[in-house]
Amino acid sequence: MGAKHFGARVQRLEDDALLTGKGKYSDDIRRPNMLHAVFLRSPHSHAKILKIDASAALSMPGVVAVYTAADLPEKAKASRMPEVLPNPAIVSPRTQFPLAIDEVCYVGDPLAIILAENRYVAEDAIPFVEVDYEILPAASDLRQAAAAGAPLAHSDLPDNTIAAFTQRYGDVDAAFAGAAHVFSDEIWQHRGGGMAMETRGVTAEVDRDTGTLTVWSSTQTPHIARRMLADIFGRSIESVRVIAPDVGGGFGPKAVFYPEEAAVASAAMLIGCPVKFIEDRREHFMCSTQERDQFWNIEIACDKDGRILGVRGTLLHEQGAFVPWGIITPYIASTTVPGPYVIPSYRLDVKAILTNKSPVTPVRGAGRPQAVFAMERLMDGIANKLGLDRAEIRRRNLVQPNQMPYSVGLTFRDGKPLSYDSGDFPKGQETAVAASGWSEFAAQKAAALAEGRYIGIGLSNYVEGTGLGPYEGVTVRVQQNGKVRVVSGATSQGQGVRTALAQLVADNLGCALDDVEVTLGDTAAISQGMGAFASRQTINAGNSAVMAATTVRRQLQTAAADVLGVAVEDIEIEDGRAFSNLGNKPSISFGDLARASQGVPGFSMKPGQAIGFENTAYFAPPQATYCNGTHVCKVEVDIGTGGVRILDYTIAHDCGTIVNPLIVDGQVQGGLAHGIGNALLEWMKYDENAQPVTMSFGDYLLPMATDVPTARIKHVVTPTPNNPLGVKGAGEGGTIPAAAAIISAIEDALSPFGVRISRAPITPEALVELLEQSGAYSWQTAG
Repeated sequence: MGAKHFGARVQRLEDDALLTGKGKYSDDIRRPNMLHAVFLRSPHSHAKILKIDASAALSMPGVVAVYTAADLPEKAKASRMPEVLPNPAIVSPRTQFPLAIDEVCYVGDPLAIILAENRYVAEDAIPFVEVDYEILPAASDLRQAAAAGAPLAHSDLPDNTIAAFTQRYGDVDAAFAGAAHVFSDEIWQHRGGGMAMETRGVTAEVDRDTGTLTVWSSTQTPHIARRMLADIFGRSIESVRVIAPDVGGGFGPKAVFYPEEAAVASAAMLIGCPVKFIEDRREHFMCSTQERDQFWNIEIACDKDGRILGVRGTLLHEQGAFVPWGIITPYIASTTVPGPYVIPSYRLDVKAILTNKSPVTPVRGAGRPQAVFAMERLMDGIANKLGLDRAEIRRRNLVQPNQMPYSVGLTFRDGKPLSYDSGDFPKGQETAVAASGWSEFAAQKAAALAEGRYIGIGLSNYVEGTGLGPYEGVTVRVQQNGKVRVVSGATSQGQGVRTALAQLVADNLGCALDDVEVTLGDTAAISQGMGAFASRQTINAGNSAVMAATTVRRQLQTAAADVLGVAVEDIEIEDGRAFSNLGNKPSISFGDLARASQGVPGFSMKPGQAIGFENTAYFAPPQATYCNGTHVCKVEVDIGTGGVRILDYTIAHDCGTIVNPLIVDGQVQGGLAHGIGNALLEWMKYDENAQPVTMSFGDYLLPMATDVPTARIKHVVTPTPNNPLGVKGAGEGGTIPAAAAIISAIEDALSPFGVRISRAPITPEALVELLEQSGAYSWQTAG
């Protein structure tokens, strides 16, 4: 019997090629006679375009072409890019043109594409394209942009409110009127980015014989990109192929279809040869989508025992200049606030505001880290107000296992009622609290304080909707050499998708793991797909893989029964062979069966004989599945410098049935690195004119290896009933509650000074300022 791989810590199949330099990324794409593209980008956050003169640039040796919006293919030149995620709350579906036409709306907005024999010549030509601008007032500060009479982010819109909506259930005003205790907070959360190791890249080529447009893009969503390109150019979708090569990190921003992708494809069609564009790091800071600037004004009501009666407030969300991914981030944030707690009434009034900054789309967590931060800050506040242990106030309010499935009372972003399908929230918190040594920490804190050291502990809980539809597909095909080809619309940016799918197919088909070959991210390989976002790949593609493999296994059993002359129920499959249970147990290999299934030229097939062994299955989830967990963090704060050191980190994580614990642990650990950046370091800053001022990693700080501890990860497994595998998503749980736990711990460390923290990130400068305000420094009292 062969080894079973489901649930095993199988080493990732992707890693050998990647670690030995055999990976193929966007910049590794080479095509004959390829030209290199750069973009002329607006240096202004808001301006009218009066004139573009490219004559000087075109006279430079090595420059082949300069295209503006007026030069693009007819349908593309005047059409905004299609909406990916429409929402009735959006008052104007303001997406970008492939190249700006009359107005630029953020620094980095592309106006023209320059093609040259190499990148160096193309870059040198940028200053020689002359543009006359009429500078317009810029909408920079979110709160000012939301006010009446503010400068307009788009000159043809009446104001900057792109969407406004309310999430509500229960009688929240009555709850507050009868509450024993109310705690309120004003919370600000920063704008930041995904900052993947690999920047964006795209290469486009038109086949001169077939007319097929092939685009290689560092995208999370090749099938969505194909549909966008077909719509923009009015092409048959079968005439467009999108390939996602190895992608060096996605984290959300690479799920978006960008104007550069349309512009590069346009240039390839116009010039008649391949065109390649690789974003540099400065462009990445300016132009790749970002997330997060939000202001919350929120309050919580509870009874005398600390049981929640209601939560209400407002959320002001900065959308940036466009809505390429709809208003998913504020919508998800507004539905995530209740989390794992029983909250009888709730109302949140949300406004999404346009500004003249880079567009906002999901970054790992997609609005959930912000919602969890707001809710967990309220929980800490009410615990402090009532003098209760922070773990205890949470325990009293957790949804209980016997309440599952638990209807929250809202509608989730998938259009379905927000209903938690499974979970044991009390067990998750208890597991994390016990593993972290929570009960012993008070004595440790007192001992450290006696030594002049300030240490603290914090915790946070979360629930995340994962595994969103509409579907993902997988094809399983047995080849004549006995190998098994697996193809999916799922994509990989380092998550280990190839390994997980190979494990599932090997187990359910009955072959060796080494005999499974996986192809991802190529729209020519499978007709339909969605890609990587919303922690959905194992749920959607994994269940599809099991469905397809199970069907192919039945095909093999039927064929083997015919060849071996036994009944189908007497056939077993293992290690790439079909065995008879009878007599001397004859067997036949997958390869021999596959060759036999091809038939003989000119001869009829037997009635019912399989023609090849292949099946394509699409799993369409009925609704989201909800993972959950608890983070506990210990920190030490240097009150002299404001520096924070994470001493210990514990995570209890429930992603349902686990296909590969090694991959899940890696996802959780990697997510924690993002969360630490959110809490302590990452802040994309703009000045009063919406000019970005953090344009390199010298200014925008990312966590280093020394900043990210190895987390203690505990798995609490409650399978979901919403899919056959019982799996839930795992890609974002390391990020979502991290900032809340870390800042709770910092606040606990500084409790001798009464410091209250209502922002993220909390930088050393900001901590020192709060300590100064609290009178923490001896020179203040001495003075």
